[in-house]
Amino acid sequence: MTPLRKGIILAALQIAIVASLGAKLLIDRARYPRVWVRTAVYDPDLPIRGRYLSIRLEVQADRIYGTPASDRRELTNANQETHDVWLSVEHDQLVANQNDRWSGIQVTRWWAGSRQLAVLQEPVAFFIAEDAQDPSRVKPGEELWVEVTVPKRGPPRPIRLGIKKDGVLTPLTVN
Repeated sequence: MTPLRKGIILAALQIAIVASLGAKLLIDRARYPRVWVRTAVYDPDLPIRGRYLSIRLEVQADRIYGTPASDRRELTNANQETHDVWLSVEHDQLVANQNDRWSGIQVTRWWAGSRQLAVLQEPVAFFIAEDAQDPSRVKPGEELWVEVTVPKRGPPRPIRLGIKKDGVLTPLTVN
């Protein structure tokens, strides 16, 4: 077998692997539920990975933590609770459900201004074009939201970003 033929076979194999992954993600996007989720953004640029937003997803976790506490002093770094969860979509919300065994997905509570939030411990990455305006810099009265696919296992997969203002969510085109 000539080196050229080996190279063509290797290239075809690599293309098939990438195409099968892309097809799996498209099938999952069509098959699994999708939901818009409020975000908490941090670390919008890491040179080694390119330009992206590192997004923590806010979840509805009343089944785990009960109703939000009114005493802000309740949550400190010393006593924050983290729980293993599995995720579902109910009434157009991303819901964290208590899991008895390790799932790889954890939720924790923390404060953002005067609001107590339950967020996924591990952020998801949303990659943006180099020349795109940074969508994480929102104006007062606006919130950054992300539409995600929620697979049966594993973290949610981001699809697109949106800005919510005065109760109206407008999808963004940043890629």
